[in-house]
Amino acid sequence: MAEKKVVRDIMLELFEYPHIPYWFSIEQVIKVMKASFLQAQKNTDPLVVLVFDEKYNLLGTVTPKDVLKGLSYSNLNSSVLSQFQIEENTEPDWNRIFSEESKNLTQKPVSEIMVPARHFVDPLDPITKAAYFMLNFDLPVLPVIEEKKKLLGVVRLFEIFDIISDEIIKK
Repeated sequence: MAEKKVVRDIMLELFEYPHIPYWFSIEQVIKVMKASFLQAQKNTDPLVVLVFDEKYNLLGTVTPKDVLKGLSYSNLNSSVLSQFQIEENTEPDWNRIFSEESKNLTQKPVSEIMVPARHFVDPLDPITKAAYFMLNFDLPVLPVIEEKKKLLGVVRLFEIFDIISDEIIKK
């Protein structure tokens, strides 16, 4: 049964996953993401970058969606918003959403757009617990932390799906 498997059995080690310090700029995280994406195409990896402090404590994660929100939403003015709300069948003016100002925003630190890490699992937790967190909190990856402080790696939904679906199909 899947309950017998524990998180440690399926986690990726910390250094197998893309990660950056919190002071990196959005431009730098974009470059890391692009490099990681080329590798990820080979192994179905979700594109998530881990964000750390100086002592290698996990602070959060950043995804391409977070980057695009950070580069666009702050630039939306009321006329563009009203276009989204009123003219449902028309294409918004993307040049106004992703403007020249977006290029300037790439110099902001990634810490301003990252999603804080709030959910973790222990390496000895059952994979069903990891599945619960990932499904209920819509997490692309889940950090694996030992003794409530040392980050060991991450768990991806793909491995959880693989093990649980194998168990269900066997029955």
